[in-house]
Amino acid sequence: MRFALAALAVLALAAAPALAADAAKGKSAFMKHGCWQCHGELGQGGAAGKTLAPKPMPFEAFNVFVRNSNGPMPPYPKEILSDADLADIHAYLLSIPAAKDYKSIPLLSQ
Repeated sequence: MRFALAALAVLALAAAPALAADAAKGKSAFMKHGCWQCHGELGQGGAAGKTLAPKPMPFEAFNVFVRNSNGPMPPYPKEILSDADLADIHAYLLSIPAAKDYKSIPLLSQ
């Protein structure tokens, strides 16, 4: 029982930065830290980076990946990208709406 409560407390603390995140600040941090260069301005992905939005991975997984990446993307330690900036970036990615279905665009239906 104590272990379960401790695990819940850890999860709540880990999720806390994501709850207080600001999408507008996240967009600024996304641009400032160069995320857009590989992932596109809207997280749509590109030649060098995977698609991040819409529907980014859960914050906890995002946090672990960004901090510990060992692939083509360099890891971003807290000294380079603060926890607040990372949470804000995730909020920005969450705020990006899915693209419209191309069939809903009148010009493409002609």
